[in-house]
Amino acid sequence: INVAYCNWKDNENDAADQAINRFIQLHPDHPDSAYAYYLKGMIHFNDDLGLFGRFSGQDMSERDPKSLRESYDAFKVVVDKYPQSKYAPDAAQRMRYIVNALASHEVHAADYYYRRGAYVAAINRAQLAIQDYKSAPAIEDALHIMILSYQKLDQPQLAEDTRRVLAGTFPDSPYITGHARPGKENKSWWQIW
Repeated sequence: INVAYCNWKDNENDAADQAINRFIQLHPDHPDSAYAYYLKGMIHFNDDLGLFGRFSGQDMSERDPKSLRESYDAFKVVVDKYPQSKYAPDAAQRMRYIVNALASHEVHAADYYYRRGAYVAAINRAQLAIQDYKSAPAIEDALHIMILSYQKLDQPQLAEDTRRVLAGTFPDSPYITGHARPGKENKSWWQIW
């Protein structure tokens, strides 16, 4: 465990991951197993950000979600198998954050397809976000992308049905009320101005 921790602190995530996997495999019933899985989750939590990503404030939802999924799986073991450990509350909180980031990732993909004119693909990605991440805040944006895509596809009934779902689920949504949210910017992590 100490080797994995030291490698992680030195930003050697691959070596840290190998060390923690070896520990988990060799000592499945160790008293510090909860910490081992928690450390595994932390190793993958900020993986692939790199030096530039850490200082630029890159949104986790704008990068490959593979590491986030691995982090989620490790935190889930902590919460499910070791609910009484001191790491379980933080792991549960990080799991909620990861779910929101994964939902936002799907919505970013849906928005990408919409901006490129691939409206059916945009609808499919938005629906995937809605199905997989039912309670995530990004669902509001997914529904909005679906409305816009249905309008572009000349499907007014589907657009209206989706608008009713949006209004019922998010009654104060700026997409329904027409009022912009204060302080909400739509800039990507790489946009400086």
